[in-house]
Amino acid sequence: MPIVRVDMLEGRTTEQKRVLVEKITEAVCTSVGVPPERVTVVIQDVPKTNLGSAGKLRIDME
Repeated sequence: MPIVRVDMLEGRTTEQKRVLVEKITEAVCTSVGVPPERVTVVIQDVPKTNLGSAGKLRIDME
């Protein structure tokens, strides 16, 4: 049973997440040869206050 974890900045709509899960599931099924029922996708929304790069918090980069 493939499990795919996606960490991304918060702010996507439910519809965007729905499409993402659908496309990831299709890609895993095609690549690994499993039925969609066997694929699990976990989306973790990351607040901009909890992600940093280049020495700065993401919230401070806007």
